Amino acid sequence: MTRRSAGTIALAATAIVLLALTLRIAVASLSPLLDAIGRDFALPTAVVGLIGMAPPVAFALSGMVTPAIERRVGLERTVLIAAIVAAAMLAARAAAGNALTLLAATAGVFAAVGVANVLIPTVVKKYFPERIGLMTTVYSTTMAVATFTPPLVAVPLAGAVGWRGSFVVWAVVAVAAVLPWVALSLRARASRIDAVDEPRTAVLSRLVRVPQTWALVVTFAVNSSVAYGMFAWLPPLLIDVAGVEAAEAGGLLALFSFMGLPVSLLVPLLVARLGRTTPFYVVAVVTGVVGVTGLLVAPGAATVLWVVLIGIPPLLFPLTLVLFGLRTRQHETTVALSGFVQSVGYAIAALMPLALGLTHEITGGWTTGLIVLGAVIACAAPAGIIMARSESVEDAWERRTGRTW
Repeated sequence: MTRRSAGTIALAATAIVLLALTLRIAVASLSPLLDAIGRDFALPTAVVGLIGMAPPVAFALSGMVTPAIERRVGLERTVLIAAIVAAAMLAARAAAGNALTLLAATAGVFAAVGVANVLIPTVVKKYFPERIGLMTTVYSTTMAVATFTPPLVAVPLAGAVGWRGSFVVWAVVAVAAVLPWVALSLRARASRIDAVDEPRTAVLSRLVRVPQTWALVVTFAVNSSVAYGMFAWLPPLLIDVAGVEAAEAGGLLALFSFMGLPVSLLVPLLVARLGRTTPFYVVAVVTGVVGVTGLLVAPGAATVLWVVLIGIPPLLFPLTLVLFGLRTRQHETTVALSGFVQSVGYAIAALMPLALGLTHEITGGWTTGLIVLGAVIACAAPAGIIMARSESVEDAWERRTGRTW
């Protein structure tokens, strides 16, 4: 294992934190400003719908291509390119003159974010092999903070400097994230610490034959399905079934988002320290199912409690991130596993907002959609049983096949 200087470690930590800020700011800073943007140029419903679907779709596509790009370009340089593209596309949002250019810039942002999403767990494993849990806590917590902060400040900021000025502010944050990645990339190139063995095409074909890979796909898909489904439909759902006012429904959505902060603080550290995953799966499934059941049978009795409980299953997100590092032995396996899991998981998650909307349209209520949501959360239970075995995916493949990875 290459020993790195304290300066390189500090630089890597700074680069990871600033990029984590950019990743979630890019996603969370647009929707609060759609009304303000719509006063300057028309935003057709179809375009708004495409913008809403863009994150999981772009993340899924990025997950497919990122491992191949990383093998050819190198880890740090690939992340640097993604950071530059994200900053440029955030700036392009500010200059958008119509709905199509806004959509194109947004798609570019999410494509870059998707690439970085795949590679950050690999960066953590590379630079902090003995502190995977700690660094995963740091960057997943940063992402959680950056998820609920833009919705709180975007509208007041736009009121002060305009919606274009608001986007410029977020673009400046993204530019700041580029700078440490330039330095890290130059250091990696100079010391050749980003060099990896010639990639083997068999890695992905082996991954798909390991149960742990599919358990992580299900885990990630459940988390993302709950998150994107609730971001899309929780306020109108609560207005209809619990009788809350629109302002209160918005506050409850913020509460749902906020639940990502404490779980991001605790889960990676506890997983790394305990070496066990089963308790986290149990908590995620039980709380999620109870929360959905509460909204089905007594939505107005304890609405805040039901929202808090449904906000707990997204603990599966930091859990999956830390397992990318803890359940792999080699660099190329981490990249391939992260790319495959996020690609398939986001593709599945993109269906949840659609499923909730369609079932509501067909039935005129939310009962069927909530049952679907509860069933999806329950799917994490068998995944938890598989992930209870504390072994790497390489070890699992070798045990099953009797051959060396």
